[in-house]
Amino acid sequence: MSVQREILSGVVVITSKDTVQHQGISLTMEGSVNLQLSAKNVGVFEAFCNTAKPIQIINSTIEMVKPGKLPSGKTEIPFEFPLQMKGNKVLYETYHGVFVNIQYTLRCDMRRSLLAKDLTKTCEFIVHSLSQKGKLLPSPVDFTITPETLQNVKERASLPKFLIRGHLNSTNCVITQPLTGELLVESAEAAVRSIELQLVRVETCGCAEGYARDATEIQNIQIADGDVCRGLPIPIHMVFPRLFTCPTLETTNFKVEFEVNIVVLLHDDHLITENFPLKLCRM
Repeated sequence: MSVQREILSGVVVITSKDTVQHQGISLTMEGSVNLQLSAKNVGVFEAFCNTAKPIQIINSTIEMVKPGKLPSGKTEIPFEFPLQMKGNKVLYETYHGVFVNIQYTLRCDMRRSLLAKDLTKTCEFIVHSLSQKGKLLPSPVDFTITPETLQNVKERASLPKFLIRGHLNSTNCVITQPLTGELLVESAEAAVRSIELQLVRVETCGCAEGYARDATEIQNIQIADGDVCRGLPIPIHMVFPRLFTCPTLETTNFKVEFEVNIVVLLHDDHLITENFPLKLCRM
């Protein structure tokens, strides 16, 4: 199957040992945004729970074959199905999240007589948003991490001294290209146990009553293991996983944003985290 010029095309294949009597074969295309609240927010936004019905983007049906018989063996029925949005709805990119899910499916139904069970087969198809016009301006970020730069630290005096420097080549990222940069540990009193890159989705759902914002991990990649050499550049390289990321999205009812954490774990179990908001787009 392929989505080109907003037309979904493919072939329905029906295989049977005998002749099949049917009451019609149809295709139904559905696309929706499903929102849900995390357990910690359900009690806070009872009104939202009652109104957070799936947002229908596409819902259309075409009749492929009128009632009749199909011969035994293999029957192929080609189709072309235009993507027709409901009203002024926007065709968002496919995205599989935790609290926000954007999904498009194609369902084939073969209706049969009362004594025979109807046959149904559903298949997901992937929608990519249109490429942005113009050139993406890189936004390089240099960072320095020391005990003094850390936030949310209760006992700063008890932290071992360390100095970590590095840069991200850009926090404006093309979704099909990796996030890149470099990190080096200039000095650290305590031995380093591990350095990791953590990609985080930040999903916001809500309405007039309020908004619930939840951050969850998508993937965690270890870029260094053990007590790394001081002053040695360590490459930062992370590919954005398909389906679990999408271009940064902001609408009236929901937002999907992304961040990356650089996490340094020291041998005395001190955890050092530096956070960088990312903007993803498709070019």
